Amino acid sequence: MGKDEIGVVTGLVRASFLVNAVYAESGREYGLTPQQGQLLCVLMAQPYGMSELIAILGLAKSSLTGLVDRTERNGLVRREPDPDDARAVRVALTPRGGKLAEEFYTETCRRIEQLPSGLSPAERALLATLLGRVVSDNKVPVVF
Repeated sequence: MGKDEIGVVTGLVRASFLVNAVYAESGREYGLTPQQGQLLCVLMAQPYGMSELIAILGLAKSSLTGLVDRTERNGLVRREPDPDDARAVRVALTPRGGKLAEEFYTETCRRIEQLPSGLSPAERALLATLLGRVVSDNKVPVVF
């Protein structure tokens, strides 16, 4: 391997750290923890029930409940009745949460888009294809 070449494991782990660092930095600037940022981004698509959020975010029930409680206290999400199940609730963005989610998402995407700026358009396309396959093969939920 050349000076700048690393193995696939090292590359994936370091890339994960790099993206997580950008995500955390962006979150701090918007007053969000990384988990709150993920929750808001997921809820941009639609409200979800707690069991759906557990599966999407990969959290334990108690961890998700705490996350939703804290985010609700900050006025960013609300619990609402599930129209399909009277015993269940869905979590939805408040208007303030929707605005913040959009701003956070846009800025975080802009920053992450800059990470492979040293690659040619063809290399970026290849990277996107390969990462897409890894994500798809591992059935990663749509979070971002």
